[in-house]
Amino acid sequence: MQKVLDLIKNPSFKIAILVFVLVAFSAGLVGIYFTQIPPEQPILFPHNRHVNLQIQCLYCHSGAWKQASAGLPTEQKCWACHGQLKKYFDPVVPVSEWPIELQKLNDYAVNNKPIKWVPVYQVPDFVHFNHRPHVAKGVACETCHGDMSKKTVATLEQTVNMGWCIDCHTKKSANDPVLQAKLLDCGTCHY
Repeated sequence: MQKVLDLIKNPSFKIAILVFVLVAFSAGLVGIYFTQIPPEQPILFPHNRHVNLQIQCLYCHSGAWKQASAGLPTEQKCWACHGQLKKYFDPVVPVSEWPIELQKLNDYAVNNKPIKWVPVYQVPDFVHFNHRPHVAKGVACETCHGDMSKKTVATLEQTVNMGWCIDCHTKKSANDPVLQAKLLDCGTCHY
């Protein structure tokens, strides 16, 4: 026991513990920082331009109506619109002179290659988030995803965690004890 006390009183031991705590704390901060950086996407999709053209979120993310995942648009979905826009391009202008992101989309469509979008919002495996009931209840996309009319590439607008979800469920069901019991039941999201 005396050896342990001597070790604890040793200034080198105290410095080592302090360094360990600082490294662990810094690693945690770096980890949190990197979870907030939007992933690099294969095409820098200008959400703001599409939203400002009155294209509804559910047109590109149609899975939100019927399944857990909102889904990400395929190259066929994108090219269904953009392929028609070619009529606005001067036929003499080669594809190489189109805006770079349209060149990328053209390459995916012409070669029938899937666009490998990287999901921005992800929940842990033990959470089962389903878009469908949220869309059915009229929860606007911007509630969680922010105002996309002001964004180009999607970013993580909200740190999605249990506290944030429970806060929203509590507010949405404040005047309905039956609904509140359902929305705050662990099995609603963890099944």
